[in-house]
Parts: sequence; C-alpha cells; structure tokens
Amino acid sequence: MKAVIISEPGAASVLRITERPDPIAGTDEVLIAVEAAGVNRPDIAQRLGNYPAPEGVSADIPGLEVAGIVVACGPGVKRWKTGDRVCALIAGGGYASLVAVNEGQCLPIPENMDFAAAAGLPETIFTVWHNVFQRGKLQPGETLLLHGGSSGIGITAIQLAKVFGAKVIVTVGTNEKGEACLKLGADQFINYKTHDFEAEIPRDSVDVVLDMIGGDYFSKNINLLKPEGRLVYINAMQGSQVSLELWKVMQKRISITGSTLRARDSGFKIALAAEIEEKVWPVIRSGAFKPVIYRTFPFSMASVAHEVMESSEHIGKIILINE
Repeated sequence: MKAVIISEPGAASVLRITERPDPIAGTDEVLIAVEAAGVNRPDIAQRLGNYPAPEGVSADIPGLEVAGIVVACGPGVKRWKTGDRVCALIAGGGYASLVAVNEGQCLPIPENMDFAAAAGLPETIFTVWHNVFQRGKLQPGETLLLHGGSSGIGITAIQLAKVFGAKVIVTVGTNEKGEACLKLGADQFINYKTHDFEAEIPRDSVDVVLDMIGGDYFSKNINLLKPEGRLVYINAMQGSQVSLELWKVMQKRISITGSTLRARDSGFKIALAAEIEEKVWPVIRSGAFKPVIYRTFPFSMASVAHEVMESSEHIGKIILINE
C-alpha cells in the first residue's frame, strides 16, 4: 500500500510517500480502502516527535481518522460487509491507502456525504462528545466557552452545543474567523489578539470551558466559571504548567478534568462510537450539523497540508485525498 511516513522528527518536509506491506484485518476488524484522511493537531505533534504512537500502532504513519470503503472483513465481523462506506476513528496510520480497524470504531457515512467530508468527522466528534457532553456534562440552557472556535474541534463543538440547546462563546485569532463561527451558530466571539477574553465575559457566567490552549488561560477560565462549573482540557498548546488557586476551586466547587483520546482502549472507543451513532448521527443526517472543509490536498502534498495547519490560517478541517 501507499503511505505517507514521518521519515524523521522535524518540519513538514520530513513527510514522505513510500510503500508499505498491506495490513490484514484481524478477527474483529475491517480493512478499509482509504479515500480520505483528516489532518489533526496530534499529527503535527507526532511528526515533531512529541506524541508517540501507542504500542502496536505504526510509529511513523500519522492519521487518526479516515473515510473509505470496506474491502475485507475479519471472521468475527458482524455488522459490516465488503463495499460498505464507513468512516472510522483510528489510533494511527490513517495517511495510507489501507487501514485495519475494529469494526466497532466505524460509523456509516451518511447518505449524500462525500468521503472528504466524512473523513473530517470522527476525531472531532469523538473528542467533542466525550469532553463537552460526557466529561463536561453540558446541559441545555448552559453557556460553553470554547477556545479555538474556528478549529476542527471548534466548528464541531459550536454546532453540537447549539443543537443541544447551549449558548456558545468562542475565542478566535481574527474577526474573519469570528464571523465564520457566528454563521455556524456561536452567540459571541472574542478576538484574543485585540481583546482580553476575561475582560469581555462577566465573571461567574460560564458553565463549561473547553480549552486546548493552557498556559495563562487557566486562571482566566477559573475566574469566568460559575459555581459548579466544569473546566475541560484537551490540549495545552501554550504550556501545561499552570498556577492553581485552590481556594477559588473550592469556593466555586469547580471540576477540572480533561482527556486524550488516542491511547484509550478499543472497548472505550467502541462504546463511545455507539453513543455517538445514537445521539449525534441523527443530527448529521438531519442537516443540522454541517462539516466545514477548509482545503483538501492529495496525499503527495501532506507536507503542505501540515504547513497550512501550523499556520493556523484555516477555518474548519484540512483533509488529505487518496489519489
């Protein structure tokens, strides 16, 4: 099979196209002919040598989400058959023409959705559903503060939070990105380059914060959260070392949590996929949630796709297309 590999840790130019042996579907696995693969921040971290693959997963082929066609099924597979169109959350290896994955981590591609759009669903929807709705326990009528509103995670969180009845405030790096978030349903945007978001939002007015920034955002988030508020971390792009004022946490009874998805076991991901298919897939099929694709690139231009992501110019998902 064709695969995009990380030839050595470093800049985007270290990505190379090569040939690798075809994977074989295990007992409970399907083999997917990949039509498209999503590009995500963890792929950048892996390329830089800062996010090693879990044991048993290809160490040099990035990619956490794919869409394609089932071309083989292991003997224990019950749901899928050859020819089915699926998208899947995987632990790595998505930048390749074939991937094998447990059948429970696959979801059916909605009718009338192309492979590029479907490839941008799994990583962001699994992350948002688990962190905003399961860990953050966002409820109808509550307020979500979302940092990185125009990212793949952001555009997903905005739309799902609104569908389930929440108010959404986002921080973004440009007014253009902010306007795009408003069109997706956000109630307010704050350009963090021109305004201090802490000064723009009343204290004790936010129920849930989804943060991928870390650093000095931590104390600001604590100040903005209501009593019983929930602070959820999925990344720490500006630093993981923070100063915690315990009295504020105790007085407000704030819950601080977070997660990483990649290393979780297959059983967890299968259960999460089942809940997402029950709760979120009807929203997607109804048209109330719309994938936002910023740009697509052929696999041969994976290095350019990484450069675009690192520039943070994008609004929505960046997708690789198998040529």
